[in-house]
Amino acid sequence: MIAETLAGIALVKSAVDGIKSAINTANDIGDIAKYVDNLLEGEKQVQQQRSKKSGSSIGDQFGIQSVAQEVIDARLAQEKVQEMRTLVDMRFGPGTWQSIVDERAKRIREAKEAAAQARREAIQRHNEMMETVKMGVGVGSIVLVCVAFLIFILTIA
Repeated sequence: MIAETLAGIALVKSAVDGIKSAINTANDIGDIAKYVDNLLEGEKQVQQQRSKKSGSSIGDQFGIQSVAQEVIDARLAQEKVQEMRTLVDMRFGPGTWQSIVDERAKRIREAKEAAAQARREAIQRHNEMMETVKMGVGVGSIVLVCVAFLIFILTIA
């Protein structure tokens, strides 16, 4: 658990370093987009790890060191995000950061909706295929019974 949190906070720190080193020479937001994405992903990982408790022992969940580390990492991540928000808005104009966050959320939502739609379509195709198989088995059974009956009639006659 600690290793996963450290990975998230390390991602945040490396993204902040990348943004700071590239912000003054960036011609547009695309020049730092990878770092912004890493920052938001790292912050998300830290927050998820803070709220995720399954698989941990009671001592790990409630130990002072664990709790303190989670709280500090979460606050550090939030602090770094706020710092980068200010830096990006100062460089590219007010509202730029919020536009990035909004667009990212929109794309994530659209990707989730597309995945859900793909799952629904796959289930629908599966159900249709099962109906076709059932229909084929039913028709095949009827044909087999008719042929058996015909053979029986011909054998008796």
